[in-house]
Amino acid sequence: MKLKYFAWVRERVGLAEEDVDAPAGVATVAELVDWLRARGPDYERAFAAGPAIRAAIDKRHAKPDASIAGAGEIAFFPPMTGG
Repeated sequence: MKLKYFAWVRERVGLAEEDVDAPAGVATVAELVDWLRARGPDYERAFAAGPAIRAAIDKRHAKPDASIAGAGEIAFFPPMTGG
């Protein structure tokens, strides 16, 4: 699946996007984030905000417990504000 990173998540990871094969047992957004955090200090720092990081599966907002089965793209971004 393709992972995309936006804003300061991208800056901390050091990549705009990458293709990954999540290991067996990684079935939800939260589990994917845990796996990513274990990949190294850049990922740990990028995902240190935990649940504040938002995710979208195939361009649709997703909660941490959402299944990633069959996902083509998962995007991660910080909370957005606006006015």
